[in-house]
Amino acid sequence: MDEILLNIESKEIRYAHLRNSLLHSLIVERKKERQLTGNIYKGHVTNILHNIQSAFIDINEGENGFIHISDIIENTKKFEEIFDMDFELVQSKASSQPKKQQNIEIDQVMKIDQPVLVQVVKEPIGSKGARLTSNISIAGRYLVLLPNSSHCGVSRKIEDKASRERLKKLIRAFEMPKDMGLICRTASALATQEMLIEEAHDLLKTWETIVDNFNKATSSSLLFAESDLIKRALITAVDKRYQRLLIDDYETFQICKNYYSRYANEHALQIEFYRDKTPMFERFNVEREIEKTLRRKIWLSSGGYLFFDRTEAMYTIDVNSGRSSGNKNNVEEALVRINLEAAEEIARQLRLRNIGGLIICDFIDMRLRKNQRRILDRLKECMKEDSAKCTVLGMSEFGLIEMTRQRNRESLVQTIFTGCPYCIGSGLVKTHESISIEIERSLKKAVFCQQQYSLKLVVHPELDRYLQPIDKPYLKKLANEMKAQLDFAIDSDLHINDYRFISNVSNTRVEV
Repeated sequence: MDEILLNIESKEIRYAHLRNSLLHSLIVERKKERQLTGNIYKGHVTNILHNIQSAFIDINEGENGFIHISDIIENTKKFEEIFDMDFELVQSKASSQPKKQQNIEIDQVMKIDQPVLVQVVKEPIGSKGARLTSNISIAGRYLVLLPNSSHCGVSRKIEDKASRERLKKLIRAFEMPKDMGLICRTASALATQEMLIEEAHDLLKTWETIVDNFNKATSSSLLFAESDLIKRALITAVDKRYQRLLIDDYETFQICKNYYSRYANEHALQIEFYRDKTPMFERFNVEREIEKTLRRKIWLSSGGYLFFDRTEAMYTIDVNSGRSSGNKNNVEEALVRINLEAAEEIARQLRLRNIGGLIICDFIDMRLRKNQRRILDRLKECMKEDSAKCTVLGMSEFGLIEMTRQRNRESLVQTIFTGCPYCIGSGLVKTHESISIEIERSLKKAVFCQQQYSLKLVVHPELDRYLQPIDKPYLKKLANEMKAQLDFAIDSDLHINDYRFISNVSNTRVEV
Protein backbone atom coordinates (compact mmCIF):
# COMPACT_ATOMS: atom_id res chain seq x y z
CA MET A 1 0.00 0.00 0.00
CA ASP A 2 1.31 3.44 -0.98
CA GLU A 3 0.22 6.58 0.81
CA ILE A 4 1.43 10.17 1.19
CA LEU A 5 1.41 12.10 4.48
CA LEU A 6 1.51 15.92 4.36
CA ASN A 7 2.49 17.63 7.60
CA ILE A 8 1.81 21.39 7.42
CA GLU A 9 3.40 23.83 9.87
CA SER A 10 3.67 27.63 9.72
CA LYS A 11 7.23 27.54 8.31
CA GLU A 12 7.57 24.06 6.91
CA ILE A 13 5.85 21.43 4.79
CA ARG A 14 6.93 17.80 5.14
CA TYR A 15 6.05 15.17 2.54
CA ALA A 16 6.39 11.51 3.50
CA HIS A 17 5.72 8.63 1.11
CA LEU A 18 4.95 5.41 2.98
CA ARG A 19 5.10 2.05 1.24
CA ASN A 20 3.61 -0.78 3.27
CA SER A 21 3.85 1.46 6.38
CA LEU A 22 7.62 2.02 5.92
CA LEU A 23 9.00 5.47 5.09
CA HIS A 24 10.05 5.27 1.44
CA SER A 25 10.89 8.90 0.58
CA LEU A 26 10.89 12.26 2.35
CA ILE A 27 10.83 15.92 1.26
CA VAL A 28 11.24 18.80 3.72
CA GLU A 29 10.45 22.21 2.25
CA ARG A 30 10.67 25.44 4.22
CA LYS A 31 8.88 28.63 3.21
CA LYS A 32 11.99 30.81 3.15
CA GLU A 33 13.78 28.23 0.99
CA ARG A 34 11.10 27.43 -1.57
CA GLN A 35 12.07 25.30 -4.55
CA LEU A 36 13.40 27.26 -7.53
CA THR A 37 14.04 24.40 -9.99
CA GLY A 38 11.87 24.85 -13.06
CA ASN A 39 11.18 28.54 -12.39
CA ILE A 40 11.69 30.91 -15.33
CA TYR A 41 13.13 34.39 -14.77
CA LYS A 42 14.03 37.58 -16.54
CA GLY A 43 17.62 38.12 -15.44
CA HIS A 44 20.46 40.51 -16.13
CA VAL A 45 24.08 39.54 -16.82
CA THR A 46 26.30 40.89 -14.01
CA ASN A 47 29.67 39.29 -14.80
CA ILE A 48 31.28 37.24 -17.58
CA LEU A 49 34.11 34.78 -16.85
CA HIS A 50 35.98 34.20 -20.12
CA ASN A 51 38.38 31.61 -18.70
CA ILE A 52 35.58 29.14 -17.82
CA GLN A 53 33.12 30.31 -20.50
CA SER A 54 30.45 31.21 -17.93
CA ALA A 55 28.41 34.15 -16.68
CA PHE A 56 26.69 35.25 -13.47
CA ILE A 57 23.10 36.41 -13.80
CA ASP A 58 21.00 38.38 -11.31
CA ILE A 59 17.54 36.75 -11.01
CA ASN A 60 16.54 38.57 -7.80
CA GLU A 61 16.80 35.41 -5.65
CA GLY A 62 19.72 36.20 -3.32
CA GLU A 63 22.94 34.83 -4.80
CA ASN A 64 23.42 35.41 -8.53
CA GLY A 65 22.67 32.44 -10.78
CA PHE A 66 25.40 30.72 -12.82
CA ILE A 67 25.22 29.77 -16.52
CA HIS A 68 27.82 27.94 -18.64
CA ILE A 69 28.15 28.13 -22.43
CA SER A 70 26.85 24.53 -22.63
CA ASP A 71 23.62 25.72 -20.95
CA ILE A 72 23.16 28.36 -23.63
CA ILE A 73 23.78 26.24 -26.72
CA GLU A 74 21.02 23.73 -27.40
CA ASN A 75 21.85 20.51 -25.56
CA THR A 76 19.38 17.60 -25.35
CA LYS A 77 21.27 16.18 -22.37
CA LYS A 78 20.05 19.12 -20.28
CA PHE A 79 16.44 18.15 -20.92
CA GLU A 80 17.18 14.63 -19.67
CA GLU A 81 18.80 15.98 -16.49
CA ILE A 82 16.03 18.48 -15.73
CA PHE A 83 13.22 15.92 -15.93
CA ASP A 84 15.19 12.82 -14.86
CA MET A 85 14.18 11.06 -18.06
CA ASP A 86 15.73 9.61 -21.19
CA PHE A 87 13.79 10.28 -24.35
CA GLU A 88 14.11 8.83 -27.80
CA LEU A 89 14.01 11.46 -30.53
CA VAL A 90 11.12 11.06 -32.94
CA GLN A 91 12.08 13.99 -35.15
CA SER A 92 14.34 17.00 -35.03
CA LYS A 93 14.01 19.69 -37.66
CA ALA A 94 17.26 21.20 -36.46
CA SER A 95 19.21 17.96 -36.69
CA SER A 96 20.32 18.68 -40.26
CA GLN A 97 21.66 22.11 -39.36
CA PRO A 98 25.42 22.28 -38.81
CA LYS A 99 26.54 22.60 -35.21
CA LYS A 100 29.26 25.11 -34.32
CA GLN A 101 29.25 24.58 -30.60
CA GLN A 102 33.01 24.33 -30.30
CA ASN A 103 33.61 27.78 -31.83
CA ILE A 104 31.09 29.83 -29.81
CA GLU A 105 32.53 32.05 -27.06
CA ILE A 106 30.49 33.25 -24.05
CA ASP A 107 30.93 36.93 -24.98
CA GLN A 108 29.42 36.28 -28.41
CA VAL A 109 26.05 35.50 -26.86
CA MET A 110 26.10 37.52 -23.62
CA LYS A 111 27.02 41.09 -22.66
CA ILE A 112 27.11 42.87 -19.28
CA ASP A 113 23.64 44.17 -18.25
CA GLN A 114 21.99 42.23 -21.07
CA PRO A 115 18.44 41.05 -20.20
CA VAL A 116 18.14 37.26 -20.57
CA LEU A 117 15.41 34.65 -20.27
CA VAL A 118 16.67 31.79 -18.09
CA GLN A 119 15.39 28.77 -16.18
CA VAL A 120 16.71 27.21 -12.95
CA VAL A 121 17.96 23.63 -13.42
CA LYS A 122 19.71 23.18 -10.06
CA GLU A 123 18.83 24.65 -6.65
CA PRO A 124 21.19 27.09 -4.90
CA ILE A 125 23.12 25.16 -2.24
CA GLY A 126 25.07 26.88 0.53
CA SER A 127 26.93 29.85 -0.94
CA LYS A 128 26.47 28.62 -4.53
CA GLY A 129 23.81 30.34 -6.61
CA ALA A 130 21.30 28.52 -8.78
CA ARG A 131 22.47 26.76 -11.97
CA LEU A 132 20.69 28.27 -14.99
CA THR A 133 19.96 27.38 -18.60
CA SER A 134 18.56 29.27 -21.57
CA ASN A 135 17.19 25.99 -23.00
CA ILE A 136 13.69 26.68 -21.63
CA SER A 137 11.29 23.79 -21.02
CA ILE A 138 7.77 24.06 -19.59
CA ALA A 139 6.53 20.86 -17.98
CA GLY A 140 2.91 19.86 -17.83
CA ARG A 141 1.47 16.70 -16.42
CA TYR A 142 1.73 14.75 -19.67
CA LEU A 143 3.89 16.90 -21.96
CA VAL A 144 6.98 19.08 -21.88
CA LEU A 145 7.03 22.08 -24.23
CA LEU A 146 10.44 23.06 -25.65
CA PRO A 147 9.87 26.64 -26.88
CA ASN A 148 13.31 27.07 -28.47
CA SER A 149 14.05 23.53 -29.63
CA SER A 150 12.38 21.46 -32.36
CA HIS A 151 12.99 18.08 -30.67
CA CYS A 152 9.97 15.81 -30.29
CA GLY A 153 10.17 12.56 -28.37
CA VAL A 154 8.62 9.94 -26.10
CA SER A 155 10.00 8.96 -22.70
CA ARG A 156 11.83 5.64 -22.68
CA LYS A 157 10.16 4.91 -19.36
CA ILE A 158 7.04 4.09 -21.40
CA GLU A 159 7.94 0.48 -22.19
CA ASP A 160 4.70 -0.59 -23.91
CA LYS A 161 5.43 -0.52 -27.67
CA ALA A 162 1.80 0.16 -28.67
CA SER A 163 1.63 3.18 -26.35
CA ARG A 164 4.94 4.50 -27.67
CA GLU A 165 3.83 4.25 -31.29
CA ARG A 166 0.48 5.90 -30.51
CA LEU A 167 2.21 8.84 -28.83
CA LYS A 168 4.79 9.17 -31.62
CA LYS A 169 2.02 9.46 -34.21
CA LEU A 170 0.14 11.96 -32.05
CA ILE A 171 3.00 14.40 -31.54
CA ARG A 172 3.99 14.12 -35.22
CA ALA A 173 0.44 15.21 -36.07
CA PHE A 174 0.47 18.21 -33.70
CA GLU A 175 0.61 21.55 -35.52
CA MET A 176 3.35 23.15 -33.46
CA PRO A 177 4.79 26.63 -34.07
CA LYS A 178 8.10 26.70 -35.93
CA ASP A 179 11.17 25.59 -33.94
CA MET A 180 9.11 24.33 -30.98
CA GLY A 181 9.13 20.75 -29.72
CA LEU A 182 7.27 18.40 -27.38
CA ILE A 183 8.26 15.51 -25.14
CA CYS A 184 5.68 12.98 -23.95
CA ARG A 185 6.23 12.23 -20.26
CA THR A 186 5.62 8.85 -18.62
CA ALA A 187 2.11 9.80 -17.45
CA SER A 188 1.04 10.50 -21.07
CA ALA A 189 0.71 6.74 -21.67
CA LEU A 190 -2.67 6.84 -19.89
CA ALA A 191 -3.87 10.13 -21.41
CA THR A 192 -6.38 10.43 -24.25
CA GLN A 193 -5.72 12.38 -27.43
CA GLU A 194 -8.07 15.17 -26.27
CA MET A 195 -6.23 15.49 -22.94
CA LEU A 196 -2.87 15.79 -24.71
CA ILE A 197 -4.14 18.37 -27.19
CA GLU A 198 -5.71 20.42 -24.39
CA GLU A 199 -2.47 20.40 -22.38
CA ALA A 200 -0.39 21.32 -25.45
CA HIS A 201 -2.61 24.39 -25.95
CA ASP A 202 -2.30 25.30 -22.25
CA LEU A 203 1.50 25.06 -22.41
CA LEU A 204 1.60 27.28 -25.51
CA LYS A 205 -0.57 29.88 -23.71
CA THR A 206 1.79 29.71 -20.72
CA TRP A 207 4.76 30.35 -23.01
CA GLU A 208 3.00 33.34 -24.65
CA THR A 209 2.34 34.78 -21.18
CA ILE A 210 6.00 34.31 -20.21
CA VAL A 211 7.21 36.12 -23.35
CA ASP A 212 4.71 38.93 -22.79
CA ASN A 213 5.79 39.37 -19.15
CA PHE A 214 9.47 39.28 -20.19
CA ASN A 215 8.92 42.19 -22.55
CA LYS A 216 6.99 44.17 -19.91
CA ALA A 217 9.37 43.58 -16.96
CA THR A 218 11.88 46.38 -16.32
CA SER A 219 14.05 44.52 -13.79
CA SER A 220 15.05 40.98 -12.81
CA SER A 221 11.88 39.11 -11.86
CA LEU A 222 10.10 35.75 -11.70
CA LEU A 223 8.04 35.05 -14.83
CA PHE A 224 6.85 31.49 -14.20
CA ALA A 225 6.84 29.34 -11.04
CA GLU A 226 6.67 25.55 -10.89
CA SER A 227 3.87 23.89 -8.88
CA ASP A 228 4.31 23.88 -5.11
CA LEU A 229 4.91 20.74 -3.05
CA ILE A 230 1.22 20.29 -2.18
CA LYS A 231 0.09 20.17 -5.82
CA ARG A 232 3.04 17.98 -6.77
CA ALA A 233 2.08 15.54 -4.00
CA LEU A 234 -1.49 15.31 -5.28
CA ILE A 235 -0.45 14.81 -8.92
CA THR A 236 2.08 12.15 -7.87
CA ALA A 237 -0.60 10.29 -5.90
CA VAL A 238 -2.97 10.32 -8.90
CA ASP A 239 -0.37 9.43 -11.55
CA LYS A 240 1.20 6.60 -9.54
CA ARG A 241 -2.16 5.29 -8.29
CA TYR A 242 -1.44 5.65 -4.58
CA GLN A 243 -4.21 4.63 -2.20
CA ARG A 244 -4.35 7.58 0.21
CA LEU A 245 -3.31 11.19 0.80
CA LEU A 246 -3.45 12.14 4.50
CA ILE A 247 -3.20 15.81 5.53
CA ASP A 248 -3.05 17.30 9.04
CA ASP A 249 -4.08 20.86 8.08
CA TYR A 250 -7.76 21.52 7.28
CA GLU A 251 -7.18 24.42 4.90
CA THR A 252 -4.66 22.39 2.87
CA PHE A 253 -7.08 19.45 2.95
CA GLN A 254 -9.79 21.62 1.36
CA ILE A 255 -7.35 22.89 -1.29
CA CYS A 256 -6.41 19.32 -2.22
CA LYS A 257 -10.07 18.20 -2.35
CA ASN A 258 -10.93 21.06 -4.72
CA TYR A 259 -7.85 20.49 -6.88
CA TYR A 260 -8.50 16.73 -7.01
CA SER A 261 -12.02 17.21 -8.41
CA ARG A 262 -10.61 17.55 -11.95
CA TYR A 263 -8.83 14.18 -11.64
CA ALA A 264 -11.50 12.26 -9.73
CA ASN A 265 -12.53 10.20 -12.77
CA GLU A 266 -8.92 9.02 -13.35
CA HIS A 267 -8.16 7.44 -9.98
CA ALA A 268 -10.13 6.88 -6.78
CA LEU A 269 -7.69 8.51 -4.36
CA GLN A 270 -8.69 8.74 -0.70
CA ILE A 271 -7.96 12.28 0.54
CA GLU A 272 -8.38 12.39 4.31
CA PHE A 273 -8.02 15.00 7.03
CA TYR A 274 -6.02 13.70 10.00
CA ARG A 275 -8.03 14.34 13.17
CA ASP A 276 -6.18 12.45 15.95
CA LYS A 277 -4.54 14.40 18.80
CA THR A 278 -1.28 12.46 18.48
CA PRO A 279 0.88 14.20 15.84
CA MET A 280 0.52 12.45 12.50
CA PHE A 281 4.23 11.81 11.93
CA GLU A 282 4.50 10.25 15.41
CA ARG A 283 1.41 8.12 14.82
CA PHE A 284 2.94 6.59 11.67
CA ASN A 285 6.51 6.35 13.09
CA VAL A 286 7.82 8.87 10.53
CA GLU A 287 9.33 11.08 13.24
CA ARG A 288 11.33 8.13 14.56
CA GLU A 289 12.56 7.30 11.04
CA ILE A 290 13.67 10.91 10.51
CA GLU A 291 15.61 10.83 13.78
CA LYS A 292 17.34 7.61 12.63
CA THR A 293 18.13 9.21 9.28
CA LEU A 294 19.98 12.08 10.98
CA ARG A 295 22.38 9.68 12.71
CA ARG A 296 25.76 8.57 11.36
CA LYS A 297 25.12 4.95 12.32
CA ILE A 298 22.18 2.89 11.01
CA TRP A 299 21.58 -0.62 12.35
CA LEU A 300 20.37 -3.38 10.01
CA SER A 301 17.96 -6.12 11.06
CA SER A 302 20.67 -8.73 10.31
CA GLY A 303 22.85 -7.21 13.05
CA GLY A 304 25.14 -5.35 10.64
CA TYR A 305 25.29 -1.58 10.44
CA LEU A 306 26.06 1.32 8.09
CA PHE A 307 28.26 4.36 8.76
CA PHE A 308 27.56 7.56 6.79
CA ASP A 309 30.37 10.13 6.62
CA ARG A 310 30.66 13.32 4.61
CA THR A 311 33.84 14.91 3.30
CA GLU A 312 34.27 17.99 1.13
CA ALA A 313 34.47 15.88 -2.03
CA MET A 314 32.15 12.92 -1.40
CA TYR A 315 29.96 10.83 0.89
CA THR A 316 31.27 7.51 2.12
CA ILE A 317 29.12 4.63 3.35
CA ASP A 318 30.80 1.81 5.25
CA VAL A 319 29.07 -1.57 5.68
CA ASN A 320 30.04 -3.57 8.79
CA SER A 321 29.02 -7.02 10.05
CA GLY A 322 28.46 -5.73 13.62
CA ARG A 323 26.48 -8.12 15.84
CA SER A 324 25.51 -10.38 12.97
CA SER A 325 25.20 -14.06 13.93
CA GLY A 326 24.91 -15.62 10.48
CA ASN A 327 25.65 -19.16 9.34
CA LYS A 328 29.10 -19.96 10.79
CA ASN A 329 29.44 -22.91 8.42
CA ASN A 330 29.05 -20.65 5.39
CA VAL A 331 30.62 -17.28 6.23
CA GLU A 332 30.56 -16.11 2.61
CA GLU A 333 26.76 -16.49 2.33
CA ALA A 334 26.25 -14.74 5.70
CA LEU A 335 28.30 -11.77 4.47
CA VAL A 336 26.35 -11.71 1.20
CA ARG A 337 23.05 -11.49 3.12
CA ILE A 338 24.33 -8.52 5.14
CA ASN A 339 25.51 -6.82 1.96
CA LEU A 340 22.16 -7.44 0.20
CA GLU A 341 20.27 -5.89 3.10
CA ALA A 342 22.79 -3.03 3.18
CA ALA A 343 22.26 -2.35 -0.54
CA GLU A 344 18.50 -1.95 0.02
CA GLU A 345 18.98 0.30 3.05
CA ILE A 346 21.64 2.42 1.29
CA ALA A 347 19.24 3.16 -1.59
CA ARG A 348 16.52 4.10 0.92
CA GLN A 349 18.80 6.27 3.07
CA LEU A 350 20.09 8.17 0.02
CA ARG A 351 16.47 9.11 -0.80
CA LEU A 352 15.61 10.08 2.78
CA ARG A 353 18.83 12.04 3.42
CA ASN A 354 18.78 13.48 -0.13
CA ILE A 355 22.51 12.91 -0.51
CA GLY A 356 23.91 14.11 -3.84
CA GLY A 357 27.24 14.11 -5.66
CA LEU A 358 29.90 11.41 -5.53
CA ILE A 359 29.19 8.47 -3.18
CA ILE A 360 31.52 5.58 -2.29
CA CYS A 361 29.99 2.42 -0.78
CA ASP A 362 32.40 0.10 1.01
CA PHE A 363 30.73 -3.32 1.24
CA ILE A 364 32.07 -6.24 3.27
CA ASP A 365 34.67 -8.18 1.23
CA MET A 366 33.42 -11.29 -0.60
CA ARG A 367 35.65 -13.85 -2.31
CA LEU A 368 33.37 -14.95 -5.17
CA ARG A 369 32.84 -12.68 -8.18
CA LYS A 370 29.27 -13.92 -8.66
CA ASN A 371 28.39 -12.68 -5.15
CA GLN A 372 29.84 -9.26 -5.95
CA ARG A 373 27.58 -9.14 -9.02
CA ARG A 374 24.56 -10.04 -6.85
CA ILE A 375 25.25 -7.05 -4.58
CA LEU A 376 25.79 -4.70 -7.53
CA ASP A 377 22.58 -5.86 -9.25
CA ARG A 378 20.55 -5.46 -6.04
CA LEU A 379 21.87 -1.91 -5.50
CA LYS A 380 21.09 -0.93 -9.11
CA GLU A 381 17.60 -2.42 -8.83
CA CYS A 382 16.87 -0.52 -5.62
CA MET A 383 18.23 2.74 -7.06
CA LYS A 384 15.69 2.56 -9.92
CA GLU A 385 13.01 3.69 -7.44
CA ASP A 386 14.89 6.96 -6.86
CA SER A 387 13.43 10.06 -8.55
CA ALA A 388 16.93 11.60 -8.71
CA LYS A 389 19.17 10.60 -11.61
CA CYS A 390 21.75 8.02 -10.46
CA THR A 391 24.76 6.36 -12.08
CA VAL A 392 26.21 3.22 -10.46
CA LEU A 393 29.61 1.86 -11.57
CA GLY A 394 30.95 -1.67 -11.05
CA MET A 395 32.40 -3.11 -7.85
CA SER A 396 36.17 -2.92 -7.44
CA GLU A 397 38.39 -5.72 -6.13
CA PHE A 398 38.18 -4.12 -2.68
CA GLY A 399 34.37 -4.26 -2.55
CA LEU A 400 33.96 -0.54 -3.32
CA ILE A 401 31.13 0.76 -5.50
CA GLU A 402 31.34 4.28 -6.90
CA MET A 403 28.12 6.06 -7.76
CA THR A 404 26.72 9.52 -8.35
CA ARG A 405 23.30 10.87 -7.41
CA GLN A 406 21.76 14.03 -8.80
CA ARG A 407 21.92 16.89 -6.31
CA ASN A 408 18.60 18.73 -6.75
CA ARG A 409 18.33 20.49 -3.39
CA GLU A 410 20.05 20.68 -0.01
CA SER A 411 20.42 17.45 1.93
CA LEU A 412 18.27 16.81 5.00
CA VAL A 413 21.25 17.54 7.29
CA GLN A 414 21.92 20.87 5.53
CA THR A 415 18.24 21.82 5.88
CA ILE A 416 17.93 21.03 9.59
CA PHE A 417 21.39 21.74 11.03
CA THR A 418 23.91 24.58 11.08
CA GLY A 419 27.52 24.90 12.29
CA CYS A 420 27.93 24.44 16.05
CA PRO A 421 29.30 27.46 17.99
CA TYR A 422 30.38 25.17 20.85
CA CYS A 423 32.93 23.31 18.72
CA ILE A 424 33.84 26.10 16.26
CA GLY A 425 32.05 24.52 13.35
CA SER A 426 33.43 21.00 13.59
CA GLY A 427 30.02 19.67 14.65
CA LEU A 428 26.38 20.60 14.16
CA VAL A 429 23.48 22.03 16.13
CA LYS A 430 19.95 22.63 14.91
CA THR A 431 19.09 26.07 13.56
CA HIS A 432 16.88 28.42 15.58
CA GLU A 433 14.22 27.92 12.91
CA SER A 434 14.31 24.14 13.39
CA ILE A 435 13.84 24.54 17.16
CA SER A 436 11.02 27.04 16.58
CA ILE A 437 9.22 24.48 14.44
CA GLU A 438 9.78 21.78 17.11
CA ILE A 439 8.39 24.13 19.79
CA GLU A 440 5.25 24.63 17.71
CA ARG A 441 4.72 20.88 17.45
CA SER A 442 5.48 20.34 21.17
CA LEU A 443 3.02 23.08 22.16
CA LYS A 444 0.25 21.33 20.24
CA LYS A 445 1.19 18.02 21.85
CA ALA A 446 1.31 19.51 25.36
CA VAL A 447 -2.18 20.99 24.99
CA PHE A 448 -3.94 18.24 23.05
CA CYS A 449 -2.27 15.14 24.51
CA GLN A 450 -1.24 16.27 28.01
CA GLN A 451 -4.25 18.56 28.58
CA GLN A 452 -1.97 21.39 29.80
CA TYR A 453 -3.73 24.75 29.36
CA SER A 454 -1.38 27.05 31.30
CA LEU A 455 2.27 26.79 30.24
CA LYS A 456 5.59 28.59 30.46
CA LEU A 457 8.18 28.13 27.71
CA VAL A 458 11.80 28.35 28.90
CA VAL A 459 14.54 28.77 26.26
CA HIS A 460 18.17 29.83 25.86
CA PRO A 461 18.61 33.67 25.62
CA GLU A 462 19.87 33.44 22.02
CA LEU A 463 16.82 31.43 20.97
CA ASP A 464 14.64 33.89 22.89
CA ARG A 465 16.04 36.78 20.82
CA TYR A 466 15.25 34.86 17.63
CA LEU A 467 11.66 34.12 18.75
CA GLN A 468 10.98 37.68 19.96
CA PRO A 469 9.82 39.57 16.84
CA ILE A 470 7.64 37.03 14.98
CA ASP A 471 7.46 33.60 16.60
CA LYS A 472 6.44 34.64 20.15
CA PRO A 473 3.30 36.50 18.97
CA TYR A 474 2.46 33.57 16.71
CA LEU A 475 2.91 30.99 19.51
CA LYS A 476 0.76 33.05 21.91
CA LYS A 477 -1.92 33.34 19.21
CA LEU A 478 -1.73 29.58 18.57
CA ALA A 479 -2.10 28.87 22.30
CA ASN A 480 -5.12 31.20 22.53
CA GLU A 481 -6.76 29.36 19.61
CA MET A 482 -6.32 26.13 21.61
CA LYS A 483 -7.84 27.85 24.70
CA ALA A 484 -4.47 27.80 26.47
CA GLN A 485 -2.18 30.42 28.07
CA LEU A 486 1.51 30.62 27.18
CA ASP A 487 4.19 32.62 29.01
CA PHE A 488 7.92 32.94 28.21
CA ALA A 489 11.12 32.79 30.25
CA ILE A 490 14.86 32.40 29.62
CA ASP A 491 17.58 30.26 31.18
CA SER A 492 21.20 30.82 30.13
CA ASP A 493 22.19 27.43 31.57
CA LEU A 494 20.18 25.64 28.88
CA HIS A 495 21.88 24.23 25.78
CA ILE A 496 21.19 26.47 22.77
CA ASN A 497 18.94 23.73 21.29
CA ASP A 498 17.09 22.91 24.53
CA TYR A 499 13.71 24.22 25.65
CA ARG A 500 11.25 23.29 28.39
CA PHE A 501 7.54 23.60 28.97
CA ILE A 502 6.68 24.26 32.63
CA SER A 503 3.13 23.90 33.97
CA ASN A 504 2.01 27.17 35.62
CA VAL A 505 -0.40 25.15 37.75
CA SER A 506 1.96 22.56 39.27
CA ASN A 507 5.27 24.33 38.47
CA THR A 508 6.64 21.05 37.09
CA ARG A 509 8.15 20.24 33.72
CA VAL A 510 5.79 18.97 31.06
CA GLU A 511 7.33 16.09 29.09
CA VAL A 512 6.62 16.43 25.36
